[in-house]
Amino acid sequence: MESILNSVKKLLGIAEEYTQFDTDLVIDINSVFSILTQLGVGPQDGFSISDESTVWGDFLQDKTLLEFVKTYMYLKVKLLFDPPLSSAVMNSITQLISELEWRINVAVDPGWEEIPE
Repeated sequence: MESILNSVKKLLGIAEEYTQFDTDLVIDINSVFSILTQLGVGPQDGFSISDESTVWGDFLQDKTLLEFVKTYMYLKVKLLFDPPLSSAVMNSITQLISELEWRINVAVDPGWEEIPE
């Protein structure tokens, strides 16, 4: 299974061996895990990483939801760690994050399953 830290680094264009920013990235990743906990994703008590040893499967087993989470994690960390200079790119990323939050909410609590008959 893939390391959470290393997969985020790869998406950000940072080599796995380059560890200069690991502390910053771990802090940003853990902030996003806090948001995901509030969205109802992952362990109820929250989740955090401390290094590259934690893998995605430690956080979530649902493979469909996990793909939403990986993209969401990358985009949120990108905005925290390396925000784009272009306002058009910033707006595009922000809109995509909003859509992913909506889709994650629907995946976690579709609502229609609990409609009384």
